[in-house]
Amino acid sequence: MVNINTLDPGASPLDYYGFELRRCREAAGLTQRQLGEIVNYTGSLIGQIETARKLPSLEFSERVDVALGTGGLLTRLVPLVMRSQLPTWFREVAELEVRAVEICSFQTHMVLGLLQTPAYARAVLGAVNRSKLDDRTAVRLARQQVFEKEEPPVFWAVLSEAALHLEIGDRETMRGQLAHLLTFEDNPRINIQVLPFSVGSHAGLTGAFDLYRFASDPTILYTETYGSGHPTANPETVKDCSLRYDHLQAAALSLKDSAELIRRVMEDRYGEQVA
Repeated sequence: MVNINTLDPGASPLDYYGFELRRCREAAGLTQRQLGEIVNYTGSLIGQIETARKLPSLEFSERVDVALGTGGLLTRLVPLVMRSQLPTWFREVAELEVRAVEICSFQTHMVLGLLQTPAYARAVLGAVNRSKLDDRTAVRLARQQVFEKEEPPVFWAVLSEAALHLEIGDRETMRGQLAHLLTFEDNPRINIQVLPFSVGSHAGLTGAFDLYRFASDPTILYTETYGSGHPTANPETVKDCSLRYDHLQAAALSLKDSAELIRRVMEDRYGEQVA
């Protein structure tokens, strides 16, 4: 167990958050139990967060900031804390997501993390490893805050139709996930196209990939294998995959037709069943 008296705020963003939470709480003259009563959390939870044994949620941070009058200090630390909990090999990708002005993603068999619902993300992350599943799910979902920025990136997603049919979780999970995709229909910054089965062979047969474009820096291509990620700015490789993405978008259904297919699969495959 971590001893709060020896907690090093420089050890990690999570340690720094815990150190600042304790400092602000004590400056307000409150015990953990008293603060918990104010923000409607247990004193035990506050103790776990102060000792870097539990991840703070955005909602928790917002409530504590108001209660302690910190000017939003803890809320501002949450994205940093969450990114620090990602696998080491994936942290660079999280930074790319934050910096990019445009993200183009092609997925072959599942909905990508930036568009996942909590239930779907939990099912994906828990397929093999269920340890610390709540925390790992929260960390993945926290990446979606990139869409809440004052200037969020323009996001293009081409999903293979297989992603709509592969039942990850259960029927309710899939119905909720497809319904979530439909909530972006009228959002010009989040665009979802489906590559239908009828296309046959296509430019993405070699696998999923993402392109990150920036205001002034070179475009980054990102591919992934088991337990490792591979970002590259190699001009020829980026050029090749950019062309592949253009062909995938051309072969995919229009935004309107994609939404109609998502809606049809949601109702036909995952709708209410009559006994």
